[in-house]
Amino acid sequence: MRFVLAILAFAAAAVMVGFGIAQRTVFLEPDKVALGTVVENQAEYIVLQPEALAAHEGKQSITVSGGQAVFLSYGRTADVLAWIGDEPHTSVGYDAESGEFTDEVVVAQPVEDSNPAAPGEATAEPEATAEPDPEGEPVVLPAGSDLWLDELTGDRTVSTTVDVPEGIAVLLASSEGEPAPGRITVSWPLDNSTPWAGPLIAGGALLFLIGALLVVWGVIGHRRSRGPRRNLPKGPKGKLMRAPRPSRASRGLPSGSGGHRSRGQARRIAIVPVLLVPALALTACSPDYWPDLEAAPETTAATTPPATTGTGDDGEAAEDDAPAVTPAVTVPQMERIMRRIAVFTTEVDEARDTARLSERFTGPALEAREANYTIRGSLPDHPKLPAIPASPLTLTLPQQAAGWPRTVLTIAQNNDDETVAPTALVLQQETPRDNYKILYATALVPDADVPEVAPASIGAPPINPEFKGLVMPTGQIAPAYADVLIKGDESEFAPFFDPEGDVIRQQLGVEGQQAIAAALPETADIAFSNAVGDSPTVALATNDSGALVTVSLTQTEKVTPNDGGTIGFESGAPGAALSGFDEKSAKGVQRVIGIQLMFYVPAIGSDEQIRLLGWSESLIGASEVP
Repeated sequence: MRFVLAILAFAAAAVMVGFGIAQRTVFLEPDKVALGTVVENQAEYIVLQPEALAAHEGKQSITVSGGQAVFLSYGRTADVLAWIGDEPHTSVGYDAESGEFTDEVVVAQPVEDSNPAAPGEATAEPEATAEPDPEGEPVVLPAGSDLWLDELTGDRTVSTTVDVPEGIAVLLASSEGEPAPGRITVSWPLDNSTPWAGPLIAGGALLFLIGALLVVWGVIGHRRSRGPRRNLPKGPKGKLMRAPRPSRASRGLPSGSGGHRSRGQARRIAIVPVLLVPALALTACSPDYWPDLEAAPETTAATTPPATTGTGDDGEAAEDDAPAVTPAVTVPQMERIMRRIAVFTTEVDEARDTARLSERFTGPALEAREANYTIRGSLPDHPKLPAIPASPLTLTLPQQAAGWPRTVLTIAQNNDDETVAPTALVLQQETPRDNYKILYATALVPDADVPEVAPASIGAPPINPEFKGLVMPTGQIAPAYADVLIKGDESEFAPFFDPEGDVIRQQLGVEGQQAIAAALPETADIAFSNAVGDSPTVALATNDSGALVTVSLTQTEKVTPNDGGTIGFESGAPGAALSGFDEKSAKGVQRVIGIQLMFYVPAIGSDEQIRLLGWSESLIGASEVP
C-alpha cells in the first residue's frame, strides 16, 4: 500500500510541478503592452497628449528616436501648450476605437482658401503644414525651461519611465532647425504574475518528498516483514557452506573496480531527483510566484493636484467657463529650479557677470547685486551678498495661477552654515518662455514666527492691494512703514507695526539715523527720505486669513556742507566705488539704500500687529547731489 501511495504522490508531484513551471513558461502572459507611431511631418515640436499616455493603466515607458539630438520633457498640458504658443506642432493622441495613436498638425491660424467654392459646393479643407520657415525666426529650444516637471536629452534616442497622473503632456523636440524626433513608442506594464505557480511547485516538491519517504518506509518495512531463511547445508565442523562466488565475467562486469564506481554512480543518479525538486521550489521565491496577501493602499497621491476653477470676490465659485487655477509649481519642480538658481548665482557672483545676472534676477534683488558687483570691482575685499541656498526648502508657497505672470514664495535653509539665517525668496515668471527670476531676497529675522500656509499642492491666492479684509490693505504697507522709519513712534502708523525684533527700525529708523548724523563732522548736515520702491507688492494668503506681504523701499541719505565748503565720499568707501565720484562737491553727495521687507499682516479683527519676518538692505546708488 505504501508503494501505491508513493506512486500516487510522485504522479501528483509531477503534475503540480509541471503545471507550476508551465505557468511561468508556455502559459506566461506578456509583461507589457506597447503602442507606437512614426510622425512623418516636419513639425519642430511634438506633443504627446494625456489621452495617449493614459491609453492603458500603469507607468509609462517612453522611447523616442529619429534625430541627431532628442529632447523630452513633461509638464502640465496647459503649460506645455502655453510654452508652444502660436507655433505649429504635431499633436499625438489616442483613438480608443482603433486602439492606436493618432497624429495631426496643429497651427495657430488656419490657412485661408484662396479659391472659395461656389454656394452649395463642398469646400475642401486646406492642408496644414508645419514645415519650418527658412526666413522666419529661429526655433526656440525648450531645454532648461522652469515649466517642466522633468526633462531629458540624448543622442538619437531617449528612453524613460514615468508615472504621471491625468493632465500631463510630453513635449518632444530636437536641435535648432531640425524636426522633432518622430519615432515614438509607449509601453505600459501588464500584471503577468502567476500567484499559484509558487504554491504548485512547492506543493509538488513536498509531495515528491512524501513519496520518497513512503518508498523508504516501504522498503524498510518489507525487509523487516520477510520470514526466516531456509536451512542451508553445513560443512565440516558445523559451518555453513557458501555458494561459490560467480566470476566477474559471468556477472557481466568488467575487470577491475569499475563495478563499485557503477554502484556509486547509480546511487548518485538516484539522489538527483531528490535534490532537483527542492531546487525547483527555491526558484519560486519571486513575489510573482505567490499570492499577494497585503492590502493595496486606499489612495495614491498624484504628482500634480487637479485644477480648480477660480473664485469670485465673494468666495463663490466662478462661472463654468472660468479658467482653471493650479499652483504655479510643484515641490519637486521648485527644488529643481532652486538648484539651478543656486548654481547660477554662485557662478555670476564669482565672475561679477552683470550681463548674465538678469537671467535669474529682477527688481530689487537685481539692483542689489548689480551694485555689489560694481563696488567689488573697485574694492575686492568688499563682502559679497549672501549666496542663494538650494536646499532644503522649508516652505514653498506657489500662487494659484491660471496664466502669467506667476509668483512663488519659498524659504531656503543654508545647510553649509547654520549661523546664516534662512533666506526668504519671492520669484516671478513673466511669460511661459521666461524662467523664474528672484524679485525679493530677504533674510529671516531671528526666531521668525512664520504663520501656517496652504500646502504647495494647493497654493495660495494672490491678494488685491486694496483688499479690506486685513488690518491694513497690502497696498498701504510700504508707504506706512516708510513713514514709521522716518518718524518712529511719532508716526500715525506706528501702532500697526510690532516693534519687537524689528532690527530695521534700529538700524535705518530714527535711532539709526541719529547715530549716522552724530558721526558726521559739524560742517556737514544730513537729511533722510524714504520712498516706495518701483517693484510690485507681492501678497499671498495664509491659513488664518492673513497675508505674507513683500515690499521694497529706498532710503536716500543726502550729506551737504553747511559752511560754504565742499564735501565728498571718503576714499575707499563703497559710495565712492559705486559712484565713481572721488572729488569734493559744494552741492554734497548722496547714497541710496535699497530695502527689501517681508511682513505678516493679520486679518481684520485680530489683536495682532503687523510683524516683520525678513529684511535685507544694501547700497544700490551713490552720486553727487543733483
